Amino acid sequence: MSEEQEKPVNPEETLHTSVPVTGMYKDWFLDYASYVILERAVPAIEDGLKPVQRRILHAMKEMDDGRFNKVANIIGQSMQYHPHGDASIGDAIVNIGQKELLIETQGNWGDVRTGDRAAAARYIEARLSKFALEVVFNAQTTEWQLSYDGRKREPVTLPVKFPLLLAQGVEGIAVGLSTKILPHNFIELIEGSIEILKGNKTNVLPDFITGGLADFSEYNEGLRGGKVKLRARIEEEDSKTLLIKEIPYGTTTDSLIDSILKANDKGKIKIKKVVDNTAKDVEIAIQLAPGVSPDVTIDALYAFTDCEVSISPNACVIIKDSPVFLTVNDILEYNTKQTKALLKRELEIRKAELLEKLLFSSLEKIFIENRIYRDIEECTTWDAVLEAIDKGLEPYKPDFYREIVQDDLIRLTEIKIKRISKFDAFKADELMRRLQEELKEVNHNLRNLTEYSINYYQNLLEKYGKGRERKTEIRTFDTIQANVVAANNAKLYVNRADGFVGYGLKKDEFVCDCSDLDDIIVIRKDGICMVSKIQEKNFMGKDILHVAVFRKGDERMVYNYIYLDGITGRAMVKRFQVLAVTRDKEYNLTKGTKGSKTLYLTANANGEAEIVTIFLTQGAKARVKVFDFDFASIEIKGRGAGGNILTRHPVRKIQLKMEGVSTLGGLNIYYDPTVGRLNTDERGKLIGNFLGEDKILVCYKSGDYELTSFELTNRYQADDVVLIEKFDQDKVLSAVYFDGASKTYYIKRFQIETTTLNKKFNFISDHKQSYLKLISSEKQPQVSAILIKGKEEEQVDFDLDMLIDVKGWKALGNKLSTYQVKEVSLIAPKKSDKKSDDSEEEAVEDESDDQLDVGTTIDLSPKKDDEEQLGLF
Repeated sequence: MSEEQEKPVNPEETLHTSVPVTGMYKDWFLDYASYVILERAVPAIEDGLKPVQRRILHAMKEMDDGRFNKVANIIGQSMQYHPHGDASIGDAIVNIGQKELLIETQGNWGDVRTGDRAAAARYIEARLSKFALEVVFNAQTTEWQLSYDGRKREPVTLPVKFPLLLAQGVEGIAVGLSTKILPHNFIELIEGSIEILKGNKTNVLPDFITGGLADFSEYNEGLRGGKVKLRARIEEEDSKTLLIKEIPYGTTTDSLIDSILKANDKGKIKIKKVVDNTAKDVEIAIQLAPGVSPDVTIDALYAFTDCEVSISPNACVIIKDSPVFLTVNDILEYNTKQTKALLKRELEIRKAELLEKLLFSSLEKIFIENRIYRDIEECTTWDAVLEAIDKGLEPYKPDFYREIVQDDLIRLTEIKIKRISKFDAFKADELMRRLQEELKEVNHNLRNLTEYSINYYQNLLEKYGKGRERKTEIRTFDTIQANVVAANNAKLYVNRADGFVGYGLKKDEFVCDCSDLDDIIVIRKDGICMVSKIQEKNFMGKDILHVAVFRKGDERMVYNYIYLDGITGRAMVKRFQVLAVTRDKEYNLTKGTKGSKTLYLTANANGEAEIVTIFLTQGAKARVKVFDFDFASIEIKGRGAGGNILTRHPVRKIQLKMEGVSTLGGLNIYYDPTVGRLNTDERGKLIGNFLGEDKILVCYKSGDYELTSFELTNRYQADDVVLIEKFDQDKVLSAVYFDGASKTYYIKRFQIETTTLNKKFNFISDHKQSYLKLISSEKQPQVSAILIKGKEEEQVDFDLDMLIDVKGWKALGNKLSTYQVKEVSLIAPKKSDKKSDDSEEEAVEDESDDQLDVGTTIDLSPKKDDEEQLGLF
């Protein structure tokens, strides 16, 4: 024993060298945090697995005999490597099994769509899939370590030759760190890896087992700060029923239904009943309340329920025992290069094995054919035997790829006499030839490793890609304004004299139905305009003249206004819009002078300009004391404009003489095919200029047509729309459709004779395989068809207006050709040299636009003190 060990411990020295408690906490916390990050929550980039998942797969490989094993048995086997209890292992097995990639399952494994849990471990079974056996395991290329108790070996990481991390996705919460990598499509990952091997860039997007719709415009390649918007797939079965066919990832049918019922209870949406018909496929039926628009309800479901959710990815992985944040494309590139390196390592191992087999086969042939085995018959010692064999091989040693060692000589002595007596030189040569051919192939693959890796991925795609097509549809979502689609769940009341507005004043004047998300606009007698959030009871100033629901940015709402200027005594007139304001801020519609007040006010939802009669006082010095004024004679300006002088004389009263018409003209409506919505923001195709009762005609691939209004809340399935335009009842539609019964193409020309809105009418044959090929509203439409005449193909152009007369929309039509039609397409109409008056006018306007100076600034803002005199009185 050393002197230091014999020396007694001094309590005072121990006290001074002890570690403070705070220091202990710091060290323990860091140790714990590191353990959770590396050993529990965050996956390794090499195989994309957390430790528990890796140990489960390793245990299943050890147990693998091709048959199913009870999950309870797999859990027990995994506990030899994972010392954290059976519950965590069981949950991890179910999680892997539900992803349907690495494990084949048997029994009730639950359902991620409904949230149903799996049966107990003793009732369900599992085994490794063929895919897992092919791409995940290889003992020769695996790096091993001792298990936690030192009794077994376990892999540090598995040699996975596939981007498993991106295929399965992962979610984990550690100490001060988290990871969330979304699952991606199997086929797209393989195709992406092939593109990377070819030297091209790739961009992979998530795909979810629950399907649905997804907007990846803010995905940011899976980095922190990105966002994915997911929506349920909602179909309109009829005007009273909506069907949810697919749900967003991360939700269940139960949670989705709960969110719908809560939104209904809060009055955000109006529905009668929700029925869960989910079996093999998801189907949630929503029965609408009477008079409720299906399109608005769909928007409301996205706005107020879990029919739309957002997921924030955070791609964090372990690289060399440290957490690293990468993009999903970086991870894919890393995994692709790793796969290439593992394939090279496997080829090198196989090459070494083939060389050894060729070496021993050659030694064996020389040993037997040259009867070297007879030279050892008279040897009396073991060393003499080995020396005799070595001497007999001496002339052939220069032909071997490596030096002959003692182990090779010993192995020759182990050849049985029976094998020597039955040795067939021809068979031996044939075996060596096959080994050499395989070795040649291996060397070729090593020289062309990139091509070999591409072939490897393509083989995976052929073997395992079937049935793994993308489930989630990539879309660009439109922005839904909650206050527009919210159901009217409140009633607006006003006490004009006392100045109170709200939904709680049930004894006062009723204004309109509204939503509790709405803003309210008020204009008072003193000329103050104010916008405030709707409340139960809100004071907005006495003597309220106008109160209504405020729609931000509504350019159609125009206020016709006459006020008295307190200083000059003039009556001022103006027309203005209120597009955007700050809540609870007072805006003065007059010049703000003392004594100013409102004389006349109307709010016109479509920019109408009425005619009013002005009565001056009897004491006024004006010669004409009664005159008319047409609001259409002045321009619409901003709310801050001072206005024009109506009269300098005192006004006794103003009364309406004649209702006016809109001075705004029609509304330009555009259709955005990326989201299937109408808009006035000039996004997509201009459908036309709309007024009042105008309608939109929509034709679908199914052979249906539908008339709709031009409300911006309308929804259209963009993938199914063949034609969308402003409806003209005098226009003739020319259609080519495929008849499923006769397996041939038909043509027909017809006019729309129905007037019912939002109802689909089928104008082709009703066979289930019939579909609309093309449709045109051109006056003289032309199509090009490829006809099969015998063994030859001929392209023929047809004028549809010459082939068939205009008939009813229910008519079957005529065959396009007596020959078999291979393909038919619409020929774009040629532009005529002669233009109509309208087109010439448009051309002039376009020309003037082209001649605008780029540097010219046109001031369209209203001038506050604009007092252009009318010159009437």
